[in-house]
Amino acid sequence: MGGNVKKLLPFLLTAFIILVDQLSKAWIVRNYPIASFISDVFDNDLLWIIHVRNKAVAFSLGDNLPMSIRPALFVILPIILLGAVAVYYFRSKDFTLLQRWAVAGILGGGIGNVIDRIVRPDGVVDFISVKFFGIFGMDRWPTFNAADSAVVVCCIILFLSIVLDKREKT
Repeated sequence: MGGNVKKLLPFLLTAFIILVDQLSKAWIVRNYPIASFISDVFDNDLLWIIHVRNKAVAFSLGDNLPMSIRPALFVILPIILLGAVAVYYFRSKDFTLLQRWAVAGILGGGIGNVIDRIVRPDGVVDFISVKFFGIFGMDRWPTFNAADSAVVVCCIILFLSIVLDKREKT
């Protein structure tokens, strides 16, 4: 398989994540009002589906910032960072195939949330709530979405693949 195809193929994951993320958010928005509890999925308090909005970034960081600077910090800066990651992705010859897929997944999740920040004035749609059993003093992990999940999982995969790759070389 040619080098360009190897670099482009992982973007199928990017597109898939954006599609799943936006379709799931659209379904929640269409069917449930903001702040509505939808379901206790397993009927044991472990996983809830609940429609909330986040006008800030992860864990509502920046929620207290003035509205005048939020677009720059929450839309323009992420677009610049995602663009820089994409440029590095295409210029770098150091990524393994697994790392390319992980970066593509991170880009998909990042783009999914940026789309929300641009088209949804009420904020990013979050709807997955997981019981956290009092760890770090939290009964529940902050509510998240499919894009958030993709970013976290792909960051973990990327980190582990880099760490393990370094170990093999030394």
